[in-house]
Amino acid sequence: MSEEIKSFEDLKQVAPVSAQEAPVKREPKRDAQGRSYATGRRKDAIARVWVKPGTGRIIINDREVNVYFPRPVLRMLINQPFVVTNTAGQFDVMCTVKGGGLSGQAGALRHGISRALCNYDPDMRAALKSEGFLTRDPRSVERKKYGKAKARRSFQFSKR
Repeated sequence: MSEEIKSFEDLKQVAPVSAQEAPVKREPKRDAQGRSYATGRRKDAIARVWVKPGTGRIIINDREVNVYFPRPVLRMLINQPFVVTNTAGQFDVMCTVKGGGLSGQAGALRHGISRALCNYDPDMRAALKSEGFLTRDPRSVERKKYGKAKARRSFQFSKR
């Protein structure tokens, strides 16, 4: 090393010019109908989500949210992105969900709604990211191993 950097001020002077520029402002991504699209994933479930301004109606696979998700916990999970961004009842959601069970589908739908809201209005990103709604949950079912009853459970031991 020909030059030693001894302070943060010296480091600022050495830093490239592009690092000192302001971060790029994100642009909203909307189609011709004013909708934003995003894909959400959780376990084996995949949700394709379209969000547009409306009255708060949520349609999942051509069914109302109350019919598709009868458990209130799953409906609460889906509405969390709207509660965090203070936009409850302001957006209509149209989505198709495939794979997994109801719990995984609800998680995929929450992830998809969060990403679609970010595409619609990039200012919502900070609130959604701080709650962890933009992070894809990597946990999934562990595969079954040979010589085991399930992924980790052994067969019952018999002394005789």
